[in-house]
Amino acid sequence: MPDMLRNVVLGGPELHTALLDSKTQIPHLRASSVSRSRQIREARDSGARVVSVAAPAGYGKSTMLSEWAATESRRVAWVSVDRTDDDPALLLPLIAAACSPFSPLAAAVMADMRGIGAGALGRSAPMLAAALASTPVSFVLFIDDVHLVGSEECQDALEVVLARIATGSQVVLASRQESPLIARLRGTGDAWDVSATDLVFDRAEARAVFEAAGATDVDDDELAEVVIRCEGWPTGLFLCALVARSSTGPVSAAGSDRYVADYLYRECLSRLPKDLAAFLRRSSILDQLSPEICNSVLEIDTARTLIHRVEAANLFLAPTDRNRAWFRFHALFREFLLAELERVEGAAAVAELHRRAATWHEAHQVPAHAVEHWIRAGEYERASGLVAELGLGMYGEGQVATVRRWLHELGDDVLLAHPALVISMTWTAILLGEVRSGKRWARALDDVRAEELPETDRVMFESARAMVRSAMCEHGYHRAAADAAFAFEHEPANSPWRDQALHLYGMAALLRGDEQTARVSFEEAIPLATVMGNPDTVILSEPELALIAIDEGRWADAADHARRGIDAIDASHMEGYPTTALALAVAARVAVHGGHHPAGQRLLARGMRARVGCTHLLPYLSVRVRVQLAKVHLMLGDRAGAAHLLRECDDILRIRPDLGTTGALVEELRLGLAIAPMTGAVPLTPAELRLLPYLQTHLTIAEIGKRLFVSRNTVSSQLGSIYRKLSVTSRSQAVERAVALGLLGE
Repeated sequence: MPDMLRNVVLGGPELHTALLDSKTQIPHLRASSVSRSRQIREARDSGARVVSVAAPAGYGKSTMLSEWAATESRRVAWVSVDRTDDDPALLLPLIAAACSPFSPLAAAVMADMRGIGAGALGRSAPMLAAALASTPVSFVLFIDDVHLVGSEECQDALEVVLARIATGSQVVLASRQESPLIARLRGTGDAWDVSATDLVFDRAEARAVFEAAGATDVDDDELAEVVIRCEGWPTGLFLCALVARSSTGPVSAAGSDRYVADYLYRECLSRLPKDLAAFLRRSSILDQLSPEICNSVLEIDTARTLIHRVEAANLFLAPTDRNRAWFRFHALFREFLLAELERVEGAAAVAELHRRAATWHEAHQVPAHAVEHWIRAGEYERASGLVAELGLGMYGEGQVATVRRWLHELGDDVLLAHPALVISMTWTAILLGEVRSGKRWARALDDVRAEELPETDRVMFESARAMVRSAMCEHGYHRAAADAAFAFEHEPANSPWRDQALHLYGMAALLRGDEQTARVSFEEAIPLATVMGNPDTVILSEPELALIAIDEGRWADAADHARRGIDAIDASHMEGYPTTALALAVAARVAVHGGHHPAGQRLLARGMRARVGCTHLLPYLSVRVRVQLAKVHLMLGDRAGAAHLLRECDDILRIRPDLGTTGALVEELRLGLAIAPMTGAVPLTPAELRLLPYLQTHLTIAEIGKRLFVSRNTVSSQLGSIYRKLSVTSRSQAVERAVALGLLGE
């Protein structure tokens, strides 16, 4: 991925660091907060690895966690998540960053946790789990607002991490509703529950709230009535106290929590100066706010003063960093303000604020946040263009779940109207090996009428589409070669995709048996890709040069190319991506040839895992990967493993039969297998490798089937096959054996 694109995805370094710091900063505990020491003591003394604090908004969950963190003698880590973190590629590194001060291994693996799809569950989550399990000190990890990371991918990954928390340490999860993973953990005695019933205030606690708010004139009978009407709801009581502080009449509260809150919030807001009330409403469109962004979005120059006035009035605004430069509203108050903003100022005003927020985030190199605001503003054209620009880069960062959420929010009609977005999404599906969506996007790409595009965009689009078609080789290698030649001719020298065009041109040459042209193309592509910061091209081209060297008997040169391919994988943290499989397979072959069998076996295991995403969407790469893996199996005396990989090659060739010289490589392998004695064990299939990570969870067979979009019977059959191949009889044994074989974790 080009460096400029990587910066666009991550955001400017200073702002990115500030936003990360704001999510891992322990919130300041207000001196006036009512203590939850009893609930904290009981949860701490329970010995449960996981404490679930689940209650609706306004029950003081975050306050309880803050008090616990402030009084905890063990090491403490804090994570405040928001809806943009609902992606394992973002959530897991965030947890690692929070724990890094006391967990050296968590800090060491943080950059490697970019798993895509099941890769997050099969590699990233167990890596983090192992790092936290080996932490030399006991700790408490607090994760606030867990309901905002409720996707199945995140919840499954969290379950894997939580399962390895060592005795003496705890993870505390605060959420508006109980997560399914808590129910599974409760069944094993690993969870302690703190519910809304445990968090309601009694009359004495309500009195403390009123006195802290300065409402000291409320008599006992009136207070008792308020407690009854609010049913002990902490936020309702605090709002009543604020109203009582500035009112001479009786305090009134009735109805559900939500209705009470809206009524009381409006009462509080109506008593504020107009400029402060307007500031609260308009700034609520921001997930996090600072004086700078508020001045820009609200078109004022007094934000710093207004923020200080809001803090002084105790109006549900809390700092999120050490320097008190960033803040966020209490979630329930913000929900009220957003509704009030639209009621008072109208939808058009809300959209305009989101447009300004999107523009600010783009200018400050935080485009992922900009996309969120463009979508909320209804500016789908701007959002689509930005998603198209970010799509492949976010694939490289492992943030596929985030892109999918954006696509769902944009809708098919918007997506299909943007050719650049269609290209980006087609590549992402192909590179992930997602056959169903890959076919869908490829059809959409074919349906784009290039002649209707502006002249300046037409050739660029045609070149990009030609590269996709060449990689997919759907209509045979002659057509793939013609598409590669078109991209080679028309992709400008300064294009960020020029290195990809060169690689595809080299692959087309290999398919027709022209190794010399292929060599020149790969050798030209690698330095260009290095300059552009695009590791995929390096990772794909180096092993091809190694194979050319092997064919010519130059094993020393082959070893150099293989090493550079592995170095590129490690440097770019792309372990587990399908595009790494060939480099791993070739490096394994070189290692075994040199007599380094243990290293070769480790590389082989990594390559076998990475092949899962190598499907007929990238047919010649997928076949070449399996041929090289099979050769390593044969070199290690494992004919059964090689034979299985040959069958996988045949499956791909049945769908894509016209792959030029690739077919000859398969026949050569077939002849080698015919004379080799039957030895070794049958490896796990790609389908079984996709299932394997879920054995770390407590998901039922039916639940796993839903995750993988297969039937319960299919999962049962694959599970039995995994047990036979690994010689185990239980999930836990299968996981232990898979980790030992390098099929899970690092």
